[in-house]
Amino acid sequence: MRARLRPRPMPLNMFQDSDELSRIILTEPTGSSADVLLYGGQIVSWKNEKNEELLFKSSKANLKQPKAIRGGISVCFPQFGNMSSLDQQGFARSRLWSLDRDPSPLPPSDNHSSVDLIFKSTREDLKIWPRSFELRLRITLSAGKVVLILRVRNTDNKPFSFSPALCNYLRVSDISEVRIEGLETLDYLDNLVNRTRFTEQADAVTFDGEVDRTYLCTPYKIAIIDHEKKRTFELKKIGMGDTVVWNPWKRKAKAINDMGDEDYESMICLSCAAIENPVVLKQGEEWKGYQELSTVSSSYCSGQLDPRKVIYGFH
Repeated sequence: MRARLRPRPMPLNMFQDSDELSRIILTEPTGSSADVLLYGGQIVSWKNEKNEELLFKSSKANLKQPKAIRGGISVCFPQFGNMSSLDQQGFARSRLWSLDRDPSPLPPSDNHSSVDLIFKSTREDLKIWPRSFELRLRITLSAGKVVLILRVRNTDNKPFSFSPALCNYLRVSDISEVRIEGLETLDYLDNLVNRTRFTEQADAVTFDGEVDRTYLCTPYKIAIIDHEKKRTFELKKIGMGDTVVWNPWKRKAKAINDMGDEDYESMICLSCAAIENPVVLKQGEEWKGYQELSTVSSSYCSGQLDPRKVIYGFH
């Protein structure tokens, strides 16, 4: 009997770019790719098999440490959108992560590639947030899909709470032609009017001005439909019950230093987060959040899409 050979995981390609940011390139057999920075543990590019960029990065993105990079997919920890002395989106996205040399097992495969990163609290971090922790992030790329698994372990001697988020800047053709389905009938906090609580009345979220909303108790799957590109992003999540939808529109975009005046037209930012009910960990406990982002072709035509055929899942 001939022994069965186990497939080998695809090798990591790692280099340092002109801005001295260590970059890991993930690839898979159909030709799609993802660029991951050790700085911030951030995905700054995700291209499909046609070499089309799927993520938005600001035309004025600051690539110099210690500034956060506006765009891609970033980890927000220990808070997201809360008002405190910390940065509004925490400090994990502006810290240097490392390759995790002791990751949890992953079945080897020729059909995907992955990287495991780790970030531990430093003395400087403890000065601004006095809690000891370990963050682990696994990023897996396969055909038409990128999966992030974020784990947070309490290595402190007392419990702590946090509001994690995965912040997704998606590239779209024209924001005025985009609709988000799966959030209808849900309550949301409108961050433009002092977090006043409303209920979504429309059959989809559409854009004709600035939007900054925290939708509460959102479903397992949300669809972002790009009419012009005939493309749908499907966002699936576990462990992060809220979804933040943001587009600055014209006036706000001009006021943001690291964003181009017209950038708002080609982006939508969706963040999976735990805001209304922060995560509480006792000493030694671990929390895990899951996000899957994929693309599917769609033939969306206004008024003809049945949301029940796009959105199906659990919370």
